[in-house]
Amino acid sequence: MGTRSKPNASADGRFAYEGLDRAIHEKARLGILTSLVAHPEGLLFNDLKELCSLTDGNLNRHLAVLEEAKLVTTHRPAKRGRPQTMVVMTPAGRRRFQQYLNVLEQVLADAAASQPQAAVTRGRVAPGLSPA
Repeated sequence: MGTRSKPNASADGRFAYEGLDRAIHEKARLGILTSLVAHPEGLLFNDLKELCSLTDGNLNRHLAVLEEAKLVTTHRPAKRGRPQTMVVMTPAGRRRFQQYLNVLEQVLADAAASQPQAAVTRGRVAPGLSPA
């Protein structure tokens, strides 16, 4: 499966990458998943909220989208008599997140390859781009 929406490099849709999954690509959800991928055991709701700088309502809404997409699961184990929501990335979520990162690497490679030669001087790449 290719990463571009069109198999050829025609001007139409040349950089429309299929793998930029909308469920993942949104900034807050990307932050949530990035936090969770670094914590395979999961994170408590309040810890995730703090890591991602989100309000309760915003985090709840984004978690609902991620749960619907089967990227994360939530459960409420009782901790010291008080239930707390634990958020865990699913195995399928980990696979899809890795696929998403692979597409981002392709985006960077394509962007770097499309830069004029003058942008690369003395082994340095134009700001914001990394060498392919």
